[in-house]
Amino acid sequence: METEDDALRHLRLAGVIRLGLGGGRGPTDAYVFDPHRLALPSWAFALGESGPPALLVSLDRHLDTVVPRHPEAVPDRSAGVRALDEHARYSLDVRNYDHLLAAMEAGLVGDALLIARARPRGAFAGETYVDTRGRAHRLVVVPTVDRAAEAWNHPAPGDAVRDVLEGAEQVLLDVDLDCFTSLSDADPTTVLPWPKGIIREFLLPEGSEPFWDAVLGKTAALTLAREPHHCGGLLASGELFRDVAEVLFRELLRTELP
Repeated sequence: METEDDALRHLRLAGVIRLGLGGGRGPTDAYVFDPHRLALPSWAFALGESGPPALLVSLDRHLDTVVPRHPEAVPDRSAGVRALDEHARYSLDVRNYDHLLAAMEAGLVGDALLIARARPRGAFAGETYVDTRGRAHRLVVVPTVDRAAEAWNHPAPGDAVRDVLEGAEQVLLDVDLDCFTSLSDADPTTVLPWPKGIIREFLLPEGSEPFWDAVLGKTAALTLAREPHHCGGLLASGELFRDVAEVLFRELLRTELP
């Protein structure tokens, strides 16, 4: 049987950094890594091998909802962190856009609230994903935190943000650093990191406190993907990480910087 020490060692070998968060609000654990597909074993470690699946609340530039090439081959969460770590590293796509539905296949994630604004080619476009085990998962997509907060505070007909949050027993909060970037109008291959003021406006828009209270009150863990190749390179992504961390950890989570 896989022990917690064994599982944590596999995460370290994969390049996952585990952080302890104290004195703030929301999760007490965070996991930082570069390729986003390493969220899969991190979620497995955070949630354990049994219990209800979590609601995934993800902030990303892209909707990482491409169906895995072999969804039936995704190990169940009961197989443990090592099995999901190896599957993420050797079987999921290196473009890092199929780990979300893989987590649904594994039984780690139930529904998902996706705050994202770009849809990769081949991304699943429906509102409900039925996995190969026959389980249905709602995909609620909004482009900004402001829109998610508005749907929480004053839901309009068809809004499902409040429904999935109220129905969740626990939440996984997932952040991709490239959420805080845009493509250049002059050169669409050039990535432009946002300044800290824009990051703060996006993460903490006016009126978003009740939404964040609802999310963080149920959050079991935070995962943070740095993905430097999507954030302007190593140096640019390092500077962006520093600015995002100031807002995310100090202002949103009200804890110390990592």
